[in-house]
Amino acid sequence: MKKAVRVAVVAAVAAVSTLTGITMAGATAPGAGVSGKTVYQWTAGGKDHILRQITIPPGQSTGWHFHDGTLRGAVVKGTLSHFDSRCAPDGTYRAGQPLTEPAGAGNVHIGRNLGAGPVVMEILYVLPHGAPLSEDAPDPGCAFR
Repeated sequence: MKKAVRVAVVAAVAAVSTLTGITMAGATAPGAGVSGKTVYQWTAGGKDHILRQITIPPGQSTGWHFHDGTLRGAVVKGTLSHFDSRCAPDGTYRAGQPLTEPAGAGNVHIGRNLGAGPVVMEILYVLPHGAPLSEDAPDPGCAFR
């Protein structure tokens, strides 16, 4: 029964986030205390589907990175500030808001927690089978990390 409930949650997150959104995940050394926990995963149609809960402590970031597949999810707690490789903000996501991150090396980004409390997100990674969760990217020279 638990498996059925988790599959339903993953489907709901994917469906809701498909209707809106943009952003998240981990590289160029994530900040201290940034963590991710796999909640559920399966493989179908040559794709790995991985539901993870990501926590970013206050003042920390995911590090600069990109993904080989699309990510969809939602902020559960806090506010995520998202920046692209031009150092420009490209999204602010508050609790209850969905987000999406497009695939590819042309979509380098960083997620930052500029608030006083932790940011918690539930993210569904849809990746080519065997691909890493994220790919490290160099800091593009922004005044922040």
